Amino acid sequence: MTILPVIPISPDQPDILPSGLMKTRRRPSMPPRHLADMDLAARRSAVASLGEPEFRAKQISTHYFGRLVRDAAEMTDLPAGSRDRLTADLLPTLLTPIREQACDDGATRKTLWRLHDGALVESVLMGYPDRVTACVSSQAGCGMACPFCATGQQGLTRNLSVAEIVDQVVYLAGVAASGAVTGSPPRLSRVVFMGMGEPLANYPRVIEAVRRLTSPAPEGLGLSQRHITVSTVGLVPAMRRLIAEGLSVTLALSLHAPDDDLRDELVPVNQRWKVAEVLDAAFDYAAQTGRRVSIEYALIRDVNDQPWRADLLGRLLKGKLAHVNLIPLNPTPGSKWDASPKPVEREFVRRLQEAGVSTTVRDTRGREIDGACGQLAAGELTDASAGGAAADAEVAQ
Repeated sequence: MTILPVIPISPDQPDILPSGLMKTRRRPSMPPRHLADMDLAARRSAVASLGEPEFRAKQISTHYFGRLVRDAAEMTDLPAGSRDRLTADLLPTLLTPIREQACDDGATRKTLWRLHDGALVESVLMGYPDRVTACVSSQAGCGMACPFCATGQQGLTRNLSVAEIVDQVVYLAGVAASGAVTGSPPRLSRVVFMGMGEPLANYPRVIEAVRRLTSPAPEGLGLSQRHITVSTVGLVPAMRRLIAEGLSVTLALSLHAPDDDLRDELVPVNQRWKVAEVLDAAFDYAAQTGRRVSIEYALIRDVNDQPWRADLLGRLLKGKLAHVNLIPLNPTPGSKWDASPKPVEREFVRRLQEAGVSTTVRDTRGREIDGACGQLAAGELTDASAGGAAADAEVAQ
């Protein structure tokens, strides 16, 4: 019998405790505080506690959120002494890039980060003619154990802090502003929480990060809530809690199967909250917010791509405020899972549309740069393990 993770849905509860299917790792410490962890009022208090005038909080916030400056050395309107104090206390280095790759003629860029405790996370910047989207991580690793997902097979290391989430976005917004994303506007306009981790399993920090990203500068980045997407595999209590937040973000439900028998295997948390219960929560979110729910469905060859499953999904979603986003699976090295053939994909789309369900196929990006979530981190861990094994063998000789 599969043992499911303990899933916190309250800030007062502990972080997820991996067990059963999930790989357990030593729980690292959270990072030092950063200005992105705080609202503007808290920043003023923090600045005053350093013996600096409170207006410095607005100055440093304007640099970080308004001008996308993460390096205090570039904040030349701050006196050198103040800059050093503020940097040490409010601008610690949270993310260190250890690998960056680009493809699609520069329109897709992926970064692998090392955190202060050695944990690895990824983020992706995707440029389109009318927009630039950042895909960010909310956890290092993931405890949901979905077998076709590279991140799910790594297990959970820890939740990210608010600032570790926000700092990914600020960095990527700076890349977009530099004009480095070919053929796209020089402004980041959308953020999707679809990188490493289950966002709603890090609920309080993800919600605070959303508020920081959507607060006007200099308190935040000033993005539209409607341009933020938060994904989940279906943590029903957290989904219902999100309904009460009064946000207008898009909810994306990673469904991947319309029937409980298969979804129990593909998305193990389904053994706790079944398809009907998960969809009810998603439909209630749509009804409350007026926001169409995105149903994420990775098409896997000979696993979930049968015509009868398309018909069942169509019946479940018919007449609902929902849109199906079919995802051609980006296979991970050594995995038994593969993408569905194009004729099968087209038939799946046809059946859904015939049932009156809005459906699109996601634009496939980043195959040549290990674009699937978790692939770069998995490769780095594999390389490190191989290097360690070689070193051990050399010492043994």
